[in-house]
Amino acid sequence: MTRYVVIGGGIVGLAVARQLLLDQPDAEVTVVEKEERPGAHQTGHNSGVLHAGVYYPPGSLKARLCRAGVAQMIDFCEEHDVPYAITGKLIVATAAGQLGRLRVLEERARGNGITVRMVTAHEARELEPHVACVGALHVPSTGIVDYGRVALALAGQIEKLGGQVRLGEQVTDIRSDTVVTTAGELRYDTLINCAGLYSDRIAALAGVTPPARIIPFRGEYAQLKAHRTDLVRGLIYPVPDPRFPFLGVHLTKMIDGTVHAGPNAVLALAREGYRWSKIRPGELAATLTYGGFQRLARRHWKYGLGEVTRSLSRRRFAASVAQLVPELTRADLEPAGSGVRAQAINPDGSLVDDFLIVRTHRQVHVLNAPSPAATSSLAIARHIVREMAAA
Repeated sequence: MTRYVVIGGGIVGLAVARQLLLDQPDAEVTVVEKEERPGAHQTGHNSGVLHAGVYYPPGSLKARLCRAGVAQMIDFCEEHDVPYAITGKLIVATAAGQLGRLRVLEERARGNGITVRMVTAHEARELEPHVACVGALHVPSTGIVDYGRVALALAGQIEKLGGQVRLGEQVTDIRSDTVVTTAGELRYDTLINCAGLYSDRIAALAGVTPPARIIPFRGEYAQLKAHRTDLVRGLIYPVPDPRFPFLGVHLTKMIDGTVHAGPNAVLALAREGYRWSKIRPGELAATLTYGGFQRLARRHWKYGLGEVTRSLSRRRFAASVAQLVPELTRADLEPAGSGVRAQAINPDGSLVDDFLIVRTHRQVHVLNAPSPAATSSLAIARHIVREMAAA
């Protein structure tokens, strides 16, 4: 019997454990998660979008896993009674200078086999009556789901398939065949690290030098007050800046009918720093002294300053939202929490924009699983497990 230990009970770790049990019913599979519930961090704090795969270069791993993953996720939701909705999305150009980038996205979408349509400003308002734009790309296959509910369903299926999800256990040491946690020791034949915000730390604990460092970026959300949610029917996104993996402040009608606005992207002062007051001096010092972060900051300080300003100013945040729907004002918004993104940064200061998976003898380390990782999670799991079997 092969023994697997998966570190991290987010959606990717849970999906990997499930796939192992589906492919190897006799395997012993254990998920170790330091929090008291699965999906407590990135999984439970994202915008809940079922991405179609518009943004990713055709043929890239991101594109392939997103296309496969969204279909698998919809099937999983239907099988396990997890609510989801296909709402469609508008990516809107608010100035004529953005139309060229919008056409690039159209070409990428078609290259990935996604049905999209360029629409005029008038046609965009037929889909979203309150939107402001000079043109838009309509992506009818984009949807919405609660990934926290998906994580709970995955954990339940792992248990039914004979695996274990051990909550409230923190990994303190990793040896050649043993994971040491705050609750004891777990022997393994293969270790899979899906620790998200701490994935590079776990790799180092296992004796692996990670090729990139995790830097935490906080994304802050607002939501429309209940009497203004009728201003948004589905999802409204700006044209993204191609220099960054962040998609910009957007409007998302959630599965419960609320409408979220955001997120921005500011440096978090702790790896789980969901607010400005949450500071872990050791983690912050490690970020600020990392050469890769210093090079990134020198290169893009103006962008970073703008994001911080928008974080500290409700007026500036509301102005970003009003670029998409001009009727919305600061008075229409209220706080809606935040999430922290685990962004891998190379030593040269470049952002790792695709999945980064490092394999060693008896270990697999998922060191970067950026958006659309939640959408793609079931396909990512199949990719990892099938590659492990082939190796």
